[in-house]
This record gives sequence, structure tokens and C-alpha cells, in this order.
Amino acid sequence: MSAALPSGYTISYDIPSVSTYISLRSATGLTPFSEEASARGLPNSLFIVQIMHEGEAVSMGRITGDAGCFFLITDICTHPSHRGQGLAKAVMAELMTWLRSNAPTTAFVSLSADGEANALYRQFGFEETKEMMDSVGMAIVL
Repeated sequence: MSAALPSGYTISYDIPSVSTYISLRSATGLTPFSEEASARGLPNSLFIVQIMHEGEAVSMGRITGDAGCFFLITDICTHPSHRGQGLAKAVMAELMTWLRSNAPTTAFVSLSADGEANALYRQFGFEETKEMMDSVGMAIVL
């Protein structure tokens, strides 16, 4: 499945440690989660991709969901010191390859785009929900 990466980077499909997960999310400005939430959530992922550089995760993404009807792409992030090299695009390519091999043809795949990330996701066929259906996404944080 491996996407093309710049020299010195490798792909891992291992579950990151809780500390790595929290640290990378924090470094990239994503909403923080508690250690308890992270420890519960990570093992329940359907698929995880990490891009490693010198033994450290510098980019990641994962898929969660019910493995049939609904899939959620989440945690797409790249450490600021490694941005601009196509790492998030490589993560998305890995996630989409997995989905095309594992998700039923009628599956609903969703994600939330932060900032300018919608340009990346559009490259993979994603559209804003208001453009593709007569509904608007909603959320609550507990």
C-alpha cells in the first residue's frame, strides 16, 4: 500500500503510544484529548497510518467507525517542522487505499476539515456536505 515518501521517511501501521498521539495532536494544534480518552480510542481504530522520521511519528491519520455503514477519517496532522513535503497527502492516500479495499460500496465516509485542509481532501473526492446532500454536519464535545 505504501505511498511515495521523501527520503528518510517511512510508513508505520502500528498504533501510536498515547503519549505520541497526544504530543503530535498538540504540536499541530488539534483539539487535545485526555490520556484516558486516547487510551480508549486508539485501540478501537479500524486503520492507522503514521509517517516516521528518525524513529518518531511526524504525521498520522486514522479511520474509526462501525466498519460497515460509517467511517470517519480523523487525526490527519503533520508536525509543523515536517510540513510542505506531502506527508498529509501520503497519509490520506494510505487511508483511501484501505477504505477502497475494506469499506462496502455504500459506505458513508466523513471527516472534518480544519483551516485550509479542505483543499487536500477535495483531491481525494471529498465535498462539503452542504454541497453533496441536503444536510449540515453537527457535533458536540463532551
